[in-house]
Amino acid sequence: MKNTVLVFGGLVTALLILFRIGRYSLFSGDTRTEILLAITALVFLGIGLLVRKQNSSSPPEAKKKIIPSSEQLKALAITPREMEVLQLVAEGLSNREIGSRLFLSESTVKTHVSNLLSKLDSKRRTQAVEQARRLKIL
Repeated sequence: MKNTVLVFGGLVTALLILFRIGRYSLFSGDTRTEILLAITALVFLGIGLLVRKQNSSSPPEAKKKIIPSSEQLKALAITPREMEVLQLVAEGLSNREIGSRLFLSESTVKTHVSNLLSKLDSKRRTQAVEQARRLKIL
């Protein structure tokens, strides 16, 4: 990401410099500068198409929805709704965000999170997520 920002920052700076050069060439009547600007524009177009092709050739990873075995969930007594809440907790969502996504009240989400903490023998949400990953249910 940082590399992309630096590259596009450099391209924008170069483009602004070329606009300045083009403005001065308009007053002097020199057509060589206009040809240089056209070639530079084509180079920028090529770079843009190349970057776009690279981004589209490697599609972003689809989020894998892990379906844990029913034996593991039965052993821990985790309900399907608690499993949904646990997956959203692992995504880093707050109780309010989880509630709005699952159409639950915030207090219901708190209850589910509390149940998960006790079932996974954890004191914090992050510990619960780590424990769930260790048990391979997340």
